[in-house]
Amino acid sequence: MTANRINTAERRQAHAELTPPTYRRHRPGSMMAMVLGVGGIAIFSMRLGHYPLSSAAILDVLWSSLIGQDSALGSAVDNVVLAVRLPRVLAAILVGAGLSSAGAAFQTLFRNPLASPAILGVSAGAGFGAALAMLLSAGGVMLQGAAFAGGIVAVSSAVFIASRLGRGSVLLLVLSGLVVSALFQALTSALKFIADPLNVLPAIVFWLLGGLGQVSLSDLIYASPFALGGIAVLFLLRWPTQVLEAGDDEAKTMGISVRPLRLVLIAAATLTTAAAISIAGTVGWVGLLVPHLARLLVGQTYSVVLPASALLGAGYLLIVDDICRSAFATELPLGIATAVLGAPMFVVVLMRARRQWS
Repeated sequence: MTANRINTAERRQAHAELTPPTYRRHRPGSMMAMVLGVGGIAIFSMRLGHYPLSSAAILDVLWSSLIGQDSALGSAVDNVVLAVRLPRVLAAILVGAGLSSAGAAFQTLFRNPLASPAILGVSAGAGFGAALAMLLSAGGVMLQGAAFAGGIVAVSSAVFIASRLGRGSVLLLVLSGLVVSALFQALTSALKFIADPLNVLPAIVFWLLGGLGQVSLSDLIYASPFALGGIAVLFLLRWPTQVLEAGDDEAKTMGISVRPLRLVLIAAATLTTAAAISIAGTVGWVGLLVPHLARLLVGQTYSVVLPASALLGAGYLLIVDDICRSAFATELPLGIATAVLGAPMFVVVLMRARRQWS
């Protein structure tokens, strides 16, 4: 009995020594704090605009809408909150959470801290689909559907090429994604070259820069099932994905079918990313930066990093979108703001986390 106790104590001590400090930072209340933080930022975001509103007015309109009544503030305020600001805030939450979740999944799947949702060409494919739709004078749901379809086709092409070159090779999958991404970027450039420089070309360029100013409730209705469904699949598979992070051999010894799991994760992350891009345009750095911020806050465990990334991504994109529409006289494209803010922030993250990646 004494020997068993000694062995158990030794194993616990060895586990504590081998476990990085970041694994032990998570506290149960941190997720609730993130949820409340996102809710508070969302209310603050709906206050911003040319028609200033108080938090009490925002909550009154939302509650009245929830119970099916008109608020006491009048129809004008109701329209501002429900038809203009609420769709934009919900879109920022959906896009931020979707891109961050996909980024966390891809970084774990490929065991690469530089992996992002665009690694398999979904952004380039979605950009080509949107540019083609605008060249054909399609708009609204058709434009959103074309962007979504373009992203799916690009990732499917990358997976097909990798499967033909070698089964189960993560490196070939990444290289195939780079090839497909370069191809679709070239095709998008060709469409921009032949587009009408007075009408169509500015629309293509503006869409590729990203933005949430034109998002409506109908856009969210079409995109939300794919984005939320992809996030749900990633969350349900968080435990086998965490085992997969240790390596394919380790996952196989645990009875996990590596190749089907990898394909399902790629499909779920791609659906989420394509849906997000279809309503927001090309928005970079969110899926690359936010998962690393989550790891600094809650540790390296994927099952905790995934929901933390989704919540942090939602709050982060809300803040960036607030800056885009209130810092200047004209609205700044979202893709520019995420790049300008994301690049220096990522340098700071690199400095904080360099020992974990070395």
